Amino acid sequence: MIIGYAYVVGDILHFGHILHLKNCKSLCDKLIVGVLTDKAVMEKKSKPTIEFPERIRLVAELKSVDAAVAQETYLPIENVAAIKPDVLFESWSHDEPYHNPYGKTIVMPYYPVQSSSLIKGKIKGD
Repeated sequence: MIIGYAYVVGDILHFGHILHLKNCKSLCDKLIVGVLTDKAVMEKKSKPTIEFPERIRLVAELKSVDAAVAQETYLPIENVAAIKPDVLFESWSHDEPYHNPYGKTIVMPYYPVQSSSLIKGKIKGD
């Protein structure tokens, strides 16, 4: 059984989240998804619009997600050490991807058509 680990903020869920996690699930048997706590998000970004308890419940309900867990830091170091996944799924970012010391790391394509930031900008009228 191939265990995969992906992580998301999950603020204002949109099709990009669905597509990313569906693609991750297609490459493993069990997909565990870390949802960044509010504190973890604020290491690099502003506070999420939707609070952590609701975000983790929403992510857990997605059909491609086998389990959703709290991720207490922006990088997945602690969860990867605890879970030891066969595959760590990284999303496109400007930072170097974190490399999985217990298996392989796959950098998944970014879905640029939609993002939580774009949705927030539309709501504000940007």
